[in-house]
This record gives sequence, structure tokens and C-alpha cells, in this order.
Amino acid sequence: QVQLVESGGGLVQSGGSLRLSCKASGRTFSIFAMGWHRQAPGEQRELVAGISSGGSLYYADSVKGRFTISRDNAKNMVYLQMNNLKPEDTAVYYCASGPGLGGLRTMRYDYWGQGTQVTVSS
Repeated sequence: QVQLVESGGGLVQSGGSLRLSCKASGRTFSIFAMGWHRQAPGEQRELVAGISSGGSLYYADSVKGRFTISRDNAKNMVYLQMNNLKPEDTAVYYCASGPGLGGLRTMRYDYWGQGTQVTVSS
């Protein structure tokens, strides 16, 4: 099984930046699609960014132009660079992986990290 561990969350002022990291286990990391999701209190969990095994990208409209997802297969790492953060970005952010059978937005994500809290103050 794939195990995922997120890090990099914290408290930042509006307009600031954070970089989230996700470390994955396993020898077959490179064949998985990866996605960053977030869940704010009282709201549904949403996919904010995804990257396929081939490097195709997805971004939710709310984060386009501000967030960048990337991966380093040699290190079994996926990152989410978050710039120009807004209070509405406050949420628990989760790293997840799946087989990539289908589009990044609608595909099944089978493995999840524990989440990391991002809080953006105004």
C-alpha cells in the first residue's frame, strides 16, 4: 500500500506563501496520479490541484494562478506551492494518490495522508 505524509502547513498572513510537501512510500510512486485536496470547517472536501503520472495538471478555479502542484518522482515527493494566500484558503490540506484511470478531477483517490492545517489570517 501507498503511505502518504504531508508537511508544511502553518499560519500565514493574507498575501503570504506556503509550500506543502507530501512524502510517499513505495517503489511505484511514478505511476500514480497525485492530488491535493482541502476541507474547511462545515464544507465539502474539494480537489484543488492534481498531477498525473505524465505531468498533466488540474487546478480548481479558486486557486488558478496562485497554486502550483509539482512532483519529484526520484524523491517520491509531491508539492503544493501556495502563493497570494487568502483567508478563504484556510483548511486542512490532504495529499492523495490514485491509479489515474480517468480525469484528475473525477478519478478515484485511494490513498490519503493525515492532513496538514493551513490557516491564513486577514
